[in-house]
Amino acid sequence: MTPDSLERLHDEVVGCSACPRLVAWREHVARERRAAFAEEEYWGRPIPGFGDPAAELLVVGLAPAAHGGNRTGRVFTGDRSGDWLYRALHRAGYANQPTSVHRDDGLRLTGAWVCAAVRCAPPANAPTPAERDTCAPYLVRELALLQQVRVVVALGNLAYASVARLTGLRPRPRFGHGVEARLPDGRSLVASYHPSQQNTFTGTLTEPMFDAVFSRARQLTSEATSPTA
Repeated sequence: MTPDSLERLHDEVVGCSACPRLVAWREHVARERRAAFAEEEYWGRPIPGFGDPAAELLVVGLAPAAHGGNRTGRVFTGDRSGDWLYRALHRAGYANQPTSVHRDDGLRLTGAWVCAAVRCAPPANAPTPAERDTCAPYLVRELALLQQVRVVVALGNLAYASVARLTGLRPRPRFGHGVEARLPDGRSLVASYHPSQQNTFTGTLTEPMFDAVFSRARQLTSEATSPTA
């Protein structure tokens, strides 16, 4: 049997058509397009993870945005949530630039990997439990393949619940911004409010709050890799 790899996982994700509702929606959006992007060719397929294969930090979101990742072909790219995320990663030293507009824009991550619990854009940003479960093995494989990851940052309650469930975290602390837990494999899980417009426009999530999450991730990573840890 061929050993698993991030390259193999990438190809399997991009070629996945397991969920009929998600396939129909992502392709519909890619055909119809938003007026602002009418001249662009949409990706219209599942979105693989992105980043540094030697990452010590894994960032997990819920699902690609219909006119963000589903358009650009890279997770958290081309939408306002991605603007917030990559600015924060840049300030924390994980990204070489603070912007993420398309998959060939020169963005590189160092020490970080970004993915989503569900790899296709869902209608109303709401995957069903069955769709979430169908996609779950991809995240399980990513967690196994990214062997140097020491800290997982989950963006939003659904991503937090997915990571906790797939890693066997029991009991699971109640979700809240900055909540931390130690996963059964020894990695740290840190929860963050999702950088959605619902949270950022209302002040539920501020940039200092978001920066604090990644500063804490740096600290936890350092503690996990120090000789006395």
